Amino acid sequence: MSAQTPAPAPHGGDELSDLDREILAFESDWVSHAGAKDEAVRERFALTPTGYHQLLNRLIDLPAAEAHAPRLVRRLRRRRAARQEQRSARRLASG
Repeated sequence: MSAQTPAPAPHGGDELSDLDREILAFESDWVSHAGAKDEAVRERFALTPTGYHQLLNRLIDLPAAEAHAPRLVRRLRRRRAARQEQRSARRLASG
């Protein structure tokens, strides 16, 4: 894998790639890895943190990801929505 964001794996919506499953497993227990999450992402996936999060955000929108790890995917979606709301609130407050 390159340090650039790889193209998303082709999905029929009902099947996850090995990388998809690895990312979900990593998200479920990344705190058990020594060091910072960004460094663990670089070491395990050879991705930049930005590239990793772009892949993760696409992944959690897949029905197959929710079927594979429903609690994790729903938690990640809630966290993403909360961050988006915080960004919107900051924009409104500063504008």
